[in-house]
Amino acid sequence: ALARRGVLLDARAGERYRGEVEPIDRVAGHIPGALSAPTMENVAENGRFRPAEELAARFASLGATPGSEVGVYCGSGVSAAHEVLALAVAGVPAALYVGSWSEWTADTARPVATGADPG
Repeated sequence: ALARRGVLLDARAGERYRGEVEPIDRVAGHIPGALSAPTMENVAENGRFRPAEELAARFASLGATPGSEVGVYCGSGVSAAHEVLALAVAGVPAALYVGSWSEWTADTARPVATGADPG
């Protein structure tokens, strides 16, 4: 529902989002409507968060701005928690989908999208 009314970000690597590889779960792909936003793009070469202005611009390009409803997931919750913190640095409050991709795909009735399109 959040992907339809707000912004749902997938914090996993792009190849996992697209469904090209899935090293952990039985099903590859992403939650329909989610946007690819790999966590590693939140940090500079030194491993620290990019400046708040850069993060804000990155997330704004994905539609995640202050006042918008934003949620984040990954494979198991760890990378998504990092992304929720990066969003906070950028001034964008976000919710963490704790169950993440593993929980989503555990229910075979839930839809799955593949490819670069949010679907």
